[in-house]
Amino acid sequence: MTTLQIVVLAIVQGLTEFLPISSSGHLVLVPYLVEWTDQGLAFDVAVHFGSLIAVCAFFREDIMGLLRGGTRILGGDVSSPQSYMALAIALGTIPAAVTGMAFASWIEANLRDPGIIVYTLAGYGILMALADRYAKRDKAITEVRIRDAVIIGLAQALALVPGTSRSGVTITAGRLLGFERQDAARFSFLLSAPVILLATVYKGGQLILGDTAVPWGELALGVVVSAVVAYISIEFFMRFVSRIGLAPFAAYRIALAALILYVLA
Repeated sequence: MTTLQIVVLAIVQGLTEFLPISSSGHLVLVPYLVEWTDQGLAFDVAVHFGSLIAVCAFFREDIMGLLRGGTRILGGDVSSPQSYMALAIALGTIPAAVTGMAFASWIEANLRDPGIIVYTLAGYGILMALADRYAKRDKAITEVRIRDAVIIGLAQALALVPGTSRSGVTITAGRLLGFERQDAARFSFLLSAPVILLATVYKGGQLILGDTAVPWGELALGVVVSAVVAYISIEFFMRFVSRIGLAPFAAYRIALAALILYVLA
């Protein structure tokens, strides 16, 4: 990969990971449209790790609270708000973790295709717009229940298919469950941390133990650029989502799907 390709794709990842427009879809589409060789899942995981650094930095107080809650759970205390939230995040992580371990290789081989991304971009975009427009919005993140966490976690598992958008589908699920926009986004971003960490450890282990030479310098540059851009993206989204809503992102998804159809035709 050239330095230009690394920087462009890392910026794309940082911008799109926490905006509900599908980072994985863009990481497939950009190389396709500019006729670059597909960068592969290893680079995708690296720039997702940059996004993990960003979410941990931005929500550092929440992350520390989750860690304290996890420690209390190990000590037998599940009644405190921090331990309950840690339990909710842990249970919400299971569907995506299990699905990823079972189907990640098959998805990488069969679903990284612009034709599939057309349907996931448009379909989930329409659902997101409808959920944001018509769902109740009377619940805060402190009111998350285990049932809510599991449902949002099941939605997160769908995001393994490129074009779905992990943040998009989990925020949509949160809105359908009645959460305010900012609270749905906050829970979505916190829920992303364990999944991205597990994916990074899994793929990183494969790279370290494998026989193929690993371009660690390229991956490191991708991590740094992605982390910086993702932090800015989170700050923008959390600041403005209550005002602008999700409709502009849904419209973008539908327009991009239409553009892809035109290019493929």
